[in-house]
Amino acid sequence: MKKSFRKNLNFMSAKGSCDFVIVVLVALLVIFGTVMIFSASYYKSISENGSPYNFLTKQIAFALTGAIIMYIASFVDYKVYETKFTYGFTIFCFMLLLLLYTPAGYTANNATRWILLGKVSIMPGEFAKLGAILMTAKFFSDDPTRIRKPKEGLLPAVGLMCVAVLLIAKQPNLSTALTLAAIVCGMLFIAGISLKYVAVIAGIGVIGLVGILMSGTFWAKRIFGFLDPFEYAKDRGFQVAQSLLAIGTGGLTGRGLGESIQKNLYLPEPQNDFIFSIVGEELGFIGALGVLVVFILLIWRCLRVTLKAPDLLGMLLSGGATIMIGVQVVFNVAVVTSSMPPTGVALPFISFGGNALWVCMAAMGIVLNVSRNVVTEPAEDGGNGSYLKKKRRKRKRPA
Repeated sequence: MKKSFRKNLNFMSAKGSCDFVIVVLVALLVIFGTVMIFSASYYKSISENGSPYNFLTKQIAFALTGAIIMYIASFVDYKVYETKFTYGFTIFCFMLLLLLYTPAGYTANNATRWILLGKVSIMPGEFAKLGAILMTAKFFSDDPTRIRKPKEGLLPAVGLMCVAVLLIAKQPNLSTALTLAAIVCGMLFIAGISLKYVAVIAGIGVIGLVGILMSGTFWAKRIFGFLDPFEYAKDRGFQVAQSLLAIGTGGLTGRGLGESIQKNLYLPEPQNDFIFSIVGEELGFIGALGVLVVFILLIWRCLRVTLKAPDLLGMLLSGGATIMIGVQVVFNVAVVTSSMPPTGVALPFISFGGNALWVCMAAMGIVLNVSRNVVTEPAEDGGNGSYLKKKRRKRKRPA
């Protein structure tokens, strides 16, 4: 027992060590993000707090806390998530979402997304994404055949997802709702969902989108506004128009670090949802491309862990975390480049904020723990190896 415990704590051991490349890539993104937050928030911080270091000091605290969370999560055996812990965490996430609709919910910018605990704000929607990953992974790893059973598997999973999505969308927080839905749908695909059910879920999504377009609501106006942001540059297209100006003036090599003009109270939330615009303006196309390359490398390494996971639980956990990071990167870059309507999604590891960073770091910690258990050279008899290879060998066996 003691030997097993010590082995689990051997962070840099040759056998059972984590994927150190993921650690390096995450560290690069967090450090780069901290630098860019200081640059992007410089004038806003002076305007609101009288000091240019307000956002910087907070983000350093968030980053250090996130590093501790990732470190601890990387040592927690991922099999703990197939226990009752996952049920408890999921219930906790739903309780936080419901608290938003009580006096405990804090409203800012016409959205009730936060619960204030003194000077600390909690975003239940962020924790719900992690809860969705854990719950979906546990549900289908407990009984892999559930993915082929509509009433016993798909209906409960999709139903629970819809409840969470509606609670989040009502805040309103469409970006987090869409991200959560994408995570669950992606994990259903990893678990082996039939294509006919994929078509049904996609159809429901299309119907929902058409309903939003025809509703004339806030989100409908945003969707129509993004089609021509400069026509609505003084209204709903203001953020996107300023973002495009920032990226366009950056050119190939950028204005230089700290030399952005748009961050000088022109572009709203330059340190948060639109920080990639400041990256494009200050570091140019080359700098923005470099950031995307690091994200691609990170997603590739996480996918590598997913494909080599020793069981379905590890595969779903790692896959869900990878989907969460990938979807948020795609959404954020698409928004700042006017490729999709503004949704208010943070750029993982780079945007300012504690909740989003902590959840992403926790997710990477889980991936790191799964990476400790991958087998690089599976045995021929199928006794070891990844879950996928075991499944393929099982299919090839004669009846």
